[in-house]
Amino acid sequence: MMRKRLAALLVLTLSLGWLFTTDGFAADRPLLIPGKQALFQRILAVPGARLHTAPGGTAGDEVTPFTAFYVYARETQDGAQWLQIGTDRHGGTTGWLPQKSTIEWTQGLTVAFREPIGRDRALLFRDAASVRDLASQRDLARYTELYRAAEVGDEPSDSPVVAIQPPGRLDIRENFYLVPILRYEDIYLGAEQARLLEVSSVPLQSEKPLAPPISAQQAPAAPTPTATDTAYRAGLVFAIDSTLSMDPYIERTREAVMKIYDALGDAGLLGNVNFGLVAFRDSPQAVPELEYLSRTYVTLEQGRNPGAFISRINELAAATISSQDFVEDAYAGVKRALDDMDWSSHAARYLVLVTDAGPRTGNDALSSTGLDAEALRQMAREKGVAIFVLHLLTEANSADHASATAAYRELAKFPGIGSLYYAVPTGDVIEFGQVLDTLAGQITMQVQMAAGAQPLPATPVAPVPSENPRLAELQSKVAKLGYALRMRYLQRSDGGKIPNVFNAWLLDRDIRNPSQRTLDVRVLLTRDQLSDLHDILRGVLQTAEEGLLSPQNFLNELKSLAATTARDPEQLGSTTATTAGEGNSLADLGFMREYIEDLPYTGEVMSLSLEDWEAWPARRQIDFLHRLEDKISYYRALHDHTDLWVSLDGGPIDGDSVFPVALEMLP
Repeated sequence: MMRKRLAALLVLTLSLGWLFTTDGFAADRPLLIPGKQALFQRILAVPGARLHTAPGGTAGDEVTPFTAFYVYARETQDGAQWLQIGTDRHGGTTGWLPQKSTIEWTQGLTVAFREPIGRDRALLFRDAASVRDLASQRDLARYTELYRAAEVGDEPSDSPVVAIQPPGRLDIRENFYLVPILRYEDIYLGAEQARLLEVSSVPLQSEKPLAPPISAQQAPAAPTPTATDTAYRAGLVFAIDSTLSMDPYIERTREAVMKIYDALGDAGLLGNVNFGLVAFRDSPQAVPELEYLSRTYVTLEQGRNPGAFISRINELAAATISSQDFVEDAYAGVKRALDDMDWSSHAARYLVLVTDAGPRTGNDALSSTGLDAEALRQMAREKGVAIFVLHLLTEANSADHASATAAYRELAKFPGIGSLYYAVPTGDVIEFGQVLDTLAGQITMQVQMAAGAQPLPATPVAPVPSENPRLAELQSKVAKLGYALRMRYLQRSDGGKIPNVFNAWLLDRDIRNPSQRTLDVRVLLTRDQLSDLHDILRGVLQTAEEGLLSPQNFLNELKSLAATTARDPEQLGSTTATTAGEGNSLADLGFMREYIEDLPYTGEVMSLSLEDWEAWPARRQIDFLHRLEDKISYYRALHDHTDLWVSLDGGPIDGDSVFPVALEMLP
């Protein structure tokens, strides 16, 4: 609903016409950024901006907020500067905008505020000098004074703080916002390197009130429960390995779910926790007798009803024949659970992977997903799903335990919580059952508290800890996770918006605790751009694979590919590639240069020195190509997840729909 309301606000039209420069002829290309040979000047239109037929001329229709334009000309009229703009780089100008209605933006980088659980909310400062002073002196007393004043909205007129991050989690897909990065500089907070960012805020729903502030220094006042709090629902999906010898674990999962249904029924809360079930095996191409790779047995909608869940889980049985080797395509089960389930009506979303085998990684010939743990975890994060892994350390798979543990720990990481991974020694069915009962019981208790309109406590409340220290650690993480999810739900109910601030400065780390980041960096891409990026990197990958035995051929082929890309103006990587064929890195050659030049964050692929590539041993080159292939697989999967994309004009998802891609997932 939030997205639909947002789309309704964004159905604005552009006035189009044949427009000319001041000398009567249309400009053939945008202006270059001073000092650059290949980067064009770009701007964002702020809310309320209107196109004009000429500098100071008649105002036309409103421009869609934060539309990115190229700048073709600048002219001063009656003391005010005007910009002639166009949506492409090929001479297609659209009209004129007053400079005051625009933000200079040469890259697509934006910040997404992290949820302030266990740390302070980010402060936005009026100038960079104020932040530098606080950071260099580590004046925590002064910082605390500024922070408390910002929380209650009582900043004095001379305060360097102009805004504070809203409380709770701001879902960029549900309440779309843009906070573009304009400039940056490196500074230090104690021993930690941080970055000072100049940003602008462009809120779309400025009519929304700020949610009540929550103090990091004292216990927060509990949000007032409302009728919507009783609708708090959790979705719990099991992705279970159904290969040989898994029958005892399937049966124990069935028993755990039945206990929860009974508890929910006694509390009158059936339907507040919905269960789903996905089973996976391994590639039937390798072993046809396995029958299937992955299969959905129970959807979350079906899992609202105990009878439906039990009847379908009774159909699940372990295979009667072994797989090809010690690993299974576990990621196929996880991906099916993410794809097939309708998570939208669930405030808390949990996926529990149960397996005794290691996963087929993205570079495995039998992998059906082509994804590694990081890419799959990122996909789950975009859907708001927390992944638990219950890893059964059976003796039969002991040779695979170390590598499987590393992969599953990575898959189960959750921001601010840690890894939700639990290893069951020897695959003990009794301990497995205890862990399953504990996990599901905690989730049920959290839902009961929310449905009963119990006030949210000041800090997460864990149940009586288990005598098993590893299980007690998991209990603590589940308590923190449930607390964070309910806090997010309540804050979303209360509302909130990005502060309407322009040219503010903030740090990407917490001043009080420099080891913690306060924000994530994302790049706003269209679906067509992601597709182009996929194709370009696929070409790089293919060229590199063919050149493994001949590094010099690889370099020559890369230069040829860059030159070809530069001749095709529709390719994402060529937007500034006038230097194609020159330089010593993929960025220098013109691949995706617009997105990484002069930015505080650069990726492994684009910054790769070709001299380093030649010096690398074959094993390191192959590892690099595997990581590149993982990213390409992620782009393909993200492109196909239409539910994640936002259509700014309220229409169907198409090539112009946008998504804020996490920076670490870019090359």
